[in-house]
Amino acid sequence: MDNQPEVTIKIILNEFWKGIKPHKRMFWVCVISFTIVELIVLIVPVFYKNFFDYMTAPAPEANKLVSIIILIAAIHAANWLFNTIAHLSLIEVEARVISRLKQNAFDYLMLHSRDFFVNNFSGALVQKINRFSRSFEMLMDAVVFHIIPISVAVVGAIAITLFIAPLLSAIIAVWTLSIVFVDLFFSKWRIKYDIDAARADTKTTGTLSDSIVNYSSIKLFNGYRRETEKFKAVSNEQAKKQLRTWRLSETFHVIQEIFVYVAEFAVFYYAILLWQDGKAMIGTFVMLQVYIIGITHQLWGINQTFRAVYQGFADSKEMVEIMALPHEIKNAINAKELKNAKGRIEFKNVNFSFNETRSVLKDINLIINPGEKVALVGPSGTGKTTFTGLLLRLFEPASGAVLIDGQNIQGITLESLRANISLVPQDPTLFHRSIMENIRYGKPEATDDEVIAASKLAHCDEFVDLMPLKYETLVGERGVKLSGGERQRVAIARAILKNAPILVLDEATSSLDSQSEMLIQDALDKLMAKCTTIAIAHRLSTIRKMDRIIVMGDGRIVEEGTHQGLIRKKKSIYKNLWTLQAGGFIK
Repeated sequence: MDNQPEVTIKIILNEFWKGIKPHKRMFWVCVISFTIVELIVLIVPVFYKNFFDYMTAPAPEANKLVSIIILIAAIHAANWLFNTIAHLSLIEVEARVISRLKQNAFDYLMLHSRDFFVNNFSGALVQKINRFSRSFEMLMDAVVFHIIPISVAVVGAIAITLFIAPLLSAIIAVWTLSIVFVDLFFSKWRIKYDIDAARADTKTTGTLSDSIVNYSSIKLFNGYRRETEKFKAVSNEQAKKQLRTWRLSETFHVIQEIFVYVAEFAVFYYAILLWQDGKAMIGTFVMLQVYIIGITHQLWGINQTFRAVYQGFADSKEMVEIMALPHEIKNAINAKELKNAKGRIEFKNVNFSFNETRSVLKDINLIINPGEKVALVGPSGTGKTTFTGLLLRLFEPASGAVLIDGQNIQGITLESLRANISLVPQDPTLFHRSIMENIRYGKPEATDDEVIAASKLAHCDEFVDLMPLKYETLVGERGVKLSGGERQRVAIARAILKNAPILVLDEATSSLDSQSEMLIQDALDKLMAKCTTIAIAHRLSTIRKMDRIIVMGDGRIVEEGTHQGLIRKKKSIYKNLWTLQAGGFIK
């Protein structure tokens, strides 16, 4: 994120507006209704002033007093109506906008590259989305319950008292504006500490998530005390930063109290002088009392209001930074659909590096013909998985091009590219959903019968039939309720169901026992018969039937040929690997 522009309050508000826009009519009904409620609250004391002024006048008429009371009752009825509309629209707006903001954040987040997710804690990302959506609720509440009321109360009180006593109006204006501006300046100055506290909270959540996900390693390696100390350190650091922001708030709150008491004394002292001169009656004191109490009440909370506003911006900033970060891999302008793919794959002068010091693939040139079965072998770290990652556009080559059917995949839409490639990874992770849903993920429109047929080809039925809920059994987070071999069978069933023209097998049988591997190999043979296949394998027994074997070393293609051709060579890396594994082959 180092190269992205600084996320400003304007950018954050723009993201909030994207969530509000589909519901903007209800949003404005809410804001206007709350404003009308506060205007009514402001007007009522004027009628009470008239009531008490007339009541203390010589020979007041009861009918006149009753008419004022009836008018006040009518105003209260209007206040009830608009107050009801305001609160009903508020809960409607907040519920819908929070949902929309979560969706917007999720949609943008999921289009980031594999590298982005590798470099971020999943728990921290969840926390950022939740804080982003909750911060809207915090800001919306601050607007309707604090900013609108104090704005209307202060401006209205100044305007009304201006006609009674201009100096009194000036005192109220200077009093309130001084507190507001000082408070605003203080809150803006303190936002850096709020952001710091928010980041500390994210770090704590990430650490907590990391430990929970790796609970088995903690138990097996007696890591309880180490993890406790690690979590204690980040938790204490968060507490330290949070405590700093709270202490700053309380310190300012104490100073603010002095301003409020001094100003309140000044207003009433001047009102007494007006009363002595006969320029103010009892009703004026009643009106001033209501206004001063109302404004004082609002000003007591102004520090908390600004704190909530800036806390909301701080909480949303981390997620908005992610939403402002350009997607590393995305569709090119005017990208085309890959239709009716034949499965011809070509790597032309492809180079790839994870960073300036770690070159992974060097000058790769390779053509794989439609329907050809190719194996990638070689020591770990030679670039085999990166090779398939480039084909799927999980990474972009530093130079060169990857083509399918003669089309550069950078000019093909990501959706159509990946729709034409099935992947069975070495360590499949499943959704915490049913077995049926996990297999159907390869072809969402598949019927239950099609899912079960694919499951049987992958021999999933052997363990599914033993489960109480059969195909409706939930597999747990990341599929933890299934063994490694069972997860791999589900991944193979998913690929069989998808039936794409290109198949990538990344150690697809690595978690299977020998008996299961023989059964699965039969299913894979049927699947591979229909498509172009790239298989990564360390167990060379699984690739003897491949049309061609590509041997990689130090990021380059160092050998290629058939199994028989390579083992007949006098000097061959593949022959050496074969010899080392010969004792463990399945005959």
